[in-house]
Amino acid sequence: MARLRTVYWPFALVVLMVLTAGGFVVADRWRRGAILVGIAMLVGAVLRAVLRDHQVGLLAVRNRPVDVVTFAVFGVAILVLASSIDSLGTV
Repeated sequence: MARLRTVYWPFALVVLMVLTAGGFVVADRWRRGAILVGIAMLVGAVLRAVLRDHQVGLLAVRNRPVDVVTFAVFGVAILVLASSIDSLGTV
């Protein structure tokens, strides 16, 4: 049981952030939700970069450099898109 907690906490953290972002989107705060998704992707990139392979659990999809670059590129892209699109009256 202790090993499960050690392996899945990075994944659980990222999923919790994405679910929170979904709550913002449902509450009609899509920009905040999108920014939180971008931040979650960057957190995933940092966790994948600093933790060993057996510690990251489900965040490890391919080898470390591919995972880190993929998470980081998608995170930055989501942040740029969320900040560049007009909010259409929402904050």
